[in-house]
Order: sequence, then C-alpha cells, then structure tokens
Amino acid sequence: MNPVEEYILKQPQSFQDIMLYVINVVENELEETELLFKWGIPYFYYKKKPFLYMAPNKKRYVDLGFTRGYQLVLNQEILIGEKRNTVKSLRYSSLEEINHEILLSVIHEAITLYK
Repeated sequence: MNPVEEYILKQPQSFQDIMLYVINVVENELEETELLFKWGIPYFYYKKKPFLYMAPNKKRYVDLGFTRGYQLVLNQEILIGEKRNTVKSLRYSSLEEINHEILLSVIHEAITLYK
C-alpha cells in the first residue's frame, strides 16, 4: 500500500469518500497528473507542478486546495482564500455536498493556468 492509500484509509469514512471521489474525477479529467504524498497529505501534480491538495481539517471538512487558486476567475463566490497568498479551496464535509459541475469547472479553469 502506498502512502496516499494509507493516509486515506486512516481518515473518517466521509472523508475517505470525498477524497476517493476527487481522485476519480481528477484522474478521469486530466491526463498529466500524478498523485503524490507531499507535506503529509495527498497532492496532485499537473505537468510536474503542484496543482491540488486534499487536506482533512480537524474532522470538519476536506480542504481541496488549488495551488494557483487566486488566479482563478470563475466560482469566486464559493472558493475560500482565508489569508492565504496563492491557494483557494473548495471545502466539503460530506460526499453529498459536492457539486460535480462546480468541481469540474474549477478543475478545468485551474489547468488553463499551467499552459
């Protein structure tokens, strides 16, 4: 078992569900991604550059942090910055909270920043 799998399996079931869902979406939508275990959390790299991390926050939600989030234009009403210089996030407490279309929209806009 790799470090990402071990990390996910240690999380509460609702967080496991969220992270596995996001992994599935990212891997189905993007070709040049690699899921690594960096800085103690699962971290997607796109074209060998940091792209998206998944960080559970004190058993309240999973923070999906987009590395270049402040450069995004769309979906600003739901992206969370909270005193961070470059990262903006989507946050989910349960799988049911995920709006698939919005997740796809943010992912697709974010990859345009890597061209």
